[in-house]
Amino acid sequence: MASDDSLKRRSFLKAAGGATAAATLAGCTGGGEGQSTTTSDDSSDGGSTDTTTESSDDGQNTLLTYGRGSGSTTLDPQATTTGEDAKVLNQVYDRLVGFKPGGSSLVAGLAKEWNQSGKTATLTLRQGATFHNGEEFTADDFIATYRRFVDSEYEHFVGDSNQSIYGPYLLGNVENVEATGDYELKFTLSKKYAPFIANLAVFALAVMPKSAIEGDRDLSKNPVGTGPFSFDNWNNGNQTIRLKANGEYWGEGPHVDEVVFTAIGQNTTRAQSLDTGEVDIIDGIGAQAASVVKGSSSAKLKKKPGMTIGYMAFNMARVEAFRNRKVRRAISHAINTKAIVENIYRGQAVNATQPLPPNVMGHNEQVSPYEHDPKKAKQLLEEAGYGDGFSFELATMTNPRPYFASPVQTAQTVKSNLSEVGIEVSINKQSWNSYLTYTADGKHDACFLGWISDNADPDNFFSPLLHPGIPVEKVPEGQDWVSADVSENFNTGNRARWANTEFMKLVNEGQSTYDKARRKEVYKKASKLTHDEAPWVFMTHTEVLRGVHNRVKNYTVAPISGPFLNLVSVE
Repeated sequence: MASDDSLKRRSFLKAAGGATAAATLAGCTGGGEGQSTTTSDDSSDGGSTDTTTESSDDGQNTLLTYGRGSGSTTLDPQATTTGEDAKVLNQVYDRLVGFKPGGSSLVAGLAKEWNQSGKTATLTLRQGATFHNGEEFTADDFIATYRRFVDSEYEHFVGDSNQSIYGPYLLGNVENVEATGDYELKFTLSKKYAPFIANLAVFALAVMPKSAIEGDRDLSKNPVGTGPFSFDNWNNGNQTIRLKANGEYWGEGPHVDEVVFTAIGQNTTRAQSLDTGEVDIIDGIGAQAASVVKGSSSAKLKKKPGMTIGYMAFNMARVEAFRNRKVRRAISHAINTKAIVENIYRGQAVNATQPLPPNVMGHNEQVSPYEHDPKKAKQLLEEAGYGDGFSFELATMTNPRPYFASPVQTAQTVKSNLSEVGIEVSINKQSWNSYLTYTADGKHDACFLGWISDNADPDNFFSPLLHPGIPVEKVPEGQDWVSADVSENFNTGNRARWANTEFMKLVNEGQSTYDKARRKEVYKKASKLTHDEAPWVFMTHTEVLRGVHNRVKNYTVAPISGPFLNLVSVE
């Protein structure tokens, strides 16, 4: 889904060709170098013809309440990277391509068919889909959406200060897009680029109506899409967003009349609210909250292996000691990540060994976790010239994230572990929004962050998180890090400021081939390299946990995209 990092500025991987991909395209597998891939909707209409909403027997409207850890920052899909915003936006908007609920394969969205061959991709669009303002969706709406996101010469460009990294990240390889008919789009790419079709399924490429883009509507506060729910109101005071059922939705559902997203900061409080029936679905569940849900007679805990990574990034541009690989490895040995997983996450996570989770193509099964070995850590620090230790600040968010359900407790454990090898850690706790800005600006020494896959492709981890977004030749010889001011196109999502040229070449190669087997081998090499070089302390791959009230039916736990609330009904 959405990244949960803040990836600032309209800079990213034009040189590296940054974008995302799905490991498996619906209806096909990646072909050889010269082969095209074609996918189409299995149904004649692309979705259910049932567009009515359901009410309870007594005539009362049915309401679904979704409890989460924090509120939204904006409702403009082109101005955000955070998953909290995406949860709401995925109800209001559709993309050209979607994900199968609960899986990672691609399905038809506002596009019914697509074909990618060489440097060209063509899409046949759905007819009969309407925006919430009553206007029919056509190719011109996507053209306006595209231009608003990436064309600085367009009068209605979202603006440098608002544009999220997803614009250049997802669309950086597009040289041109044109409407070849009311319901046809043709993309011309700068190079062969395997992840492209899957990029179109990422929440940030939500399709907006041209009239709203070119009108005076404030899409950050009053969104309008073609999705199963339309926007009603946003109460910042009590951190609630209310949506209404779209009775003209082209796809399946919705099956409730209203959806309310409400923010409840404490994990256990949120779980208790589920138990008492104040909310219907909750996320951001830690071990204690999971126990509350498990013990509830009115709700159930549902889970699925996640596509996440939780890590501690070393800011090599800020802390000289972190530029020494032995220091980074020493810290990796000093932190007892196994105990963190077992004691803090209590079976809800596995110990990470590399950026890619086990269920993503390119995960290297031959790589093992760094063993907790304080003696070895001290030896490495001595060899690196830091035998007397040093100090640094560890920044952490205070609110739960899917990859760090208990970040402050985890930070305290890290501080305790490192004190045993002579490293003094001060913890800087910040609220989510200020934390994202602080770390994106590189003000941290080290920080906790993580990622939720946008589309299950390995490039979606490596490019936004560890590639600096500059050409290989821009990296100073003999150096494996760079400062963000090296280029206006520097990828600030790379919180470690790591710039390993061997890694960069592997990522570039993985992006440029349509051969799935070859891509897999390339990413396995990249996985081992990141483990060995240790730009992060690899901490957690968490499960996707949701608390669901017994009155809720047909809810699907989704490791990416979603939540698919159009499928849900409430008794």
